[in-house]
Amino acid sequence: MQTMESDTFRLQLTDQKHTIMDYTNIIGEKIKSLRTTKEITIDELAESTGLTSEQINRIEDNVDIPSLAPLIKIARALGVRLGTFLDDQANEDGPVVCRKGDADDTISFSNNASDARQHMHYHSLSKAKSDRHMDPFIIDIDENGETQFSLSAHEGEEFIMVLQGKLEVEYGKNKYVLSEGDTIYYDSIIPHHVHAYEGKAARILAVVYTPIEL
Repeated sequence: MQTMESDTFRLQLTDQKHTIMDYTNIIGEKIKSLRTTKEITIDELAESTGLTSEQINRIEDNVDIPSLAPLIKIARALGVRLGTFLDDQANEDGPVVCRKGDADDTISFSNNASDARQHMHYHSLSKAKSDRHMDPFIIDIDENGETQFSLSAHEGEEFIMVLQGKLEVEYGKNKYVLSEGDTIYYDSIIPHHVHAYEGKAARILAVVYTPIEL
């Protein structure tokens, strides 16, 4: 019975990815546009983020898929919100309602900074909210056989609730396994990594707060 439920969940995620639109390729273009507008060189951006100039070039050219951690560092270095890279519609000043189906479009990331494959598919729940300080997402995590992950750290806080499947969070020297309905809240300045438990598919609600570096 457990295997059947797991297979059903995996099929649901596969079906979803055939019907949604993936806007991952807008990230590199937006980073390059913001960097040139602010008259920041690639070398300067690399130095302020701890990435290499080659990595910045490959991200801007949409050759490499950045994981969320370096993307947050780039956002801080450019003095913008994380959501700036993800927004694709007019901003609203008042409350923003996200109806069922409104968040079907995705931004896809690797869940490992050294891996170019897309493992995590982010559905933004707040794309139209202007001047927001938090970014809420529904995240689909693909089935993945990786067992070694590079922990990363960045300014801010994260809240996660498991909606389907099981999740493992490596946080500093500790590991936390979360089941459906469980939550975790942590300071993201501590090296951490979030991935599906035992490589099986999962779905989570995540809220990311990142202070803007002015």
